[in-house]
Amino acid sequence: MIFREVEDRDLVLAARQGNVEAYNGLVSRWEKRVYNYLLRVVKNREDALDLSQDTFLKAYRYLGKLDDVERFPQWLFRIAHNEAFSQFRKDKGELEEQAEERGGGMAVPVAGRAVYPLELELAVASALDRLSPDQREAVVLKVYQGFKFDEIAQIQSCPVSTVKSRLYAAFDLLKTVLAPVG
Repeated sequence: MIFREVEDRDLVLAARQGNVEAYNGLVSRWEKRVYNYLLRVVKNREDALDLSQDTFLKAYRYLGKLDDVERFPQWLFRIAHNEAFSQFRKDKGELEEQAEERGGGMAVPVAGRAVYPLELELAVASALDRLSPDQREAVVLKVYQGFKFDEIAQIQSCPVSTVKSRLYAAFDLLKTVLAPVG
């Protein structure tokens, strides 16, 4: 007997019929990716955890309004996006104050010197901090979550051309910031 993995579509349809276990299956499947996405966007573990929970609660509440069950991942990440940017609006003053405190300087790895995984992770995180929230989110969705340009455009509610320009500008800045000094 061959078992196939239950697809998101099947779980969404079952959850719409009131099957809580089906929705729990969706949460289990997507919670780590949503949390990691939110963590990279908001840069705070507690906030990312809270926003992740809020995302799944809203998704459950509005599951019946999802038009195309095949597009569940994009729809879910759109909810997460909205939650994160709602948080940004609430904390705008605090974020501006933190940006002023950070100022500028970031230690860049020196050519010829070994870079350790933690050091590299910190350098990338610091470089991502230099991006605008829209650019950072586009990079996270593309590089870390593997979404396509059109899917990112749907999540960010903007044209594909805007997504591409955000990504290209972000990659140019990241390349400059992360380039070894030599």
